[in-house]
Amino acid sequence: MANELQKLTLYYDGACPLCQAEILFLSRRNQAGLLDFVDINSDRYDPIKVGVSCEQALAAMYGQYADGVLINGADVFPEAYRRANLPFLAWLFSRKLVQPPLRMGYQFFAKNRHTISQLLGPGALRLVQATSKSKN
Repeated sequence: MANELQKLTLYYDGACPLCQAEILFLSRRNQAGLLDFVDINSDRYDPIKVGVSCEQALAAMYGQYADGVLINGADVFPEAYRRANLPFLAWLFSRKLVQPPLRMGYQFFAKNRHTISQLLGPGALRLVQATSKSKN
């Protein structure tokens, strides 16, 4: 199945601890090498090449397939989970019934990312780091 999937580059906010935790979690599950991660605050991020301004990228999670097609918001998560070999999460996040509340929840999170992340991010990041260390 992994051979059918295009590589997906995820553009994320490296200044957001919750975003960092999610990226660390996904990167540890990226055994097939189907995910790439680019911090939009880094020199690796080229808004002109991607076609997404920094402001747009801060407003929503963006992903870009190897063929250049962009996806954003809640649509990114099932595709990322599929590539990270998390089939249940990919299935769950792609259900039509789950999509409307997921989109609304993600829009709320994206607008309030830094406040939410200040509260929950450090703990989530420590949890992901601790669980990954115990597996190594």
